[in-house]
Amino acid sequence: VQLQASGGGLVQPGGSLRLSCLVSNFALDYYAIGWFRQAPGKEREGVACISSSGPFYADAVKGRFTISRYKRSNTVYLQMNSLKPEDTAVYYCATCGYAEKVYNTGYWGRGTLVTVSS
Repeated sequence: VQLQASGGGLVQPGGSLRLSCLVSNFALDYYAIGWFRQAPGKEREGVACISSSGPFYADAVKGRFTISRYKRSNTVYLQMNSLKPEDTAVYYCATCGYAEKVYNTGYWGRGTLVTVSS
C-alpha cells in the first residue's frame, strides 16, 4: 500500500487546515486509513482512523477534526478546525485500526508538517 500525505503548512491558532492522503488504487476497499502525528520530543500518536464502519477520533481532537474518505479519488482527508499550538506536529497518514485508541497496522506514508503559531 502506498500513501502520500500533503496539505501541511503554517496556520494561526483558531484557524483551519485540510490534509490529504492519496492511497493506492483499491486500498480503501481493504484497509482502514488514518492519521497520526508526532510533535517534537513526543511519541507518535494516533489522531483519527476511518473504515467502512465509520470514523474514530482521539479525545484530543474530537469535535475539532473530521476524517473522511472518497473511494472514487482514493483519498482520505483530515479537516482540522480550531487549531491549537499543541496541534503542531508532523502528520502521517497510514493504515490503521482502533479500539480504545488508534493504532498502526503496518503501512506508513511520509509526513507533512503542520505548524500552529501566531
